[in-house]
Amino acid sequence: MSDTKESSEKLVRDFLGAWEGRNLETICSAFADNAVYHNVPVKPIEGMAGIRAIFQAFLDGFKEARLEIVTLASGPGLVIAERIDYFTMNNGGKIVLPVTGVFVVKNNKITRFSDYFDLADFERQSGMKL
Repeated sequence: MSDTKESSEKLVRDFLGAWEGRNLETICSAFADNAVYHNVPVKPIEGMAGIRAIFQAFLDGFKEARLEIVTLASGPGLVIAERIDYFTMNNGGKIVLPVTGVFVVKNNKITRFSDYFDLADFERQSGMKL
């Protein structure tokens, strides 16, 4: 299967939109088994088991998540999405975080997902350490 601009973009839009539904299986289904997820200020996570664990930790820490796309650029196998991520923590606290995600897609699965954001801003708003 060839990764077209359209299929790559749809995969990423669906993945980002899936956070509102909070279903871990739906969120993780976008990824290849050997994918790498890198919150760029911290160490990358390699492989689906680690990615699943960090996504579960996010779902456990927040009662609501909405990843709003501001600007999106795509080509075959590559998508760049500037976003504002909105999280509501279990204690009611709110986080508003500007993020840019870079997604590499192969065989209609995300193989690399790198998020660029201000770590200090996230930690200040959330009280969490990544």
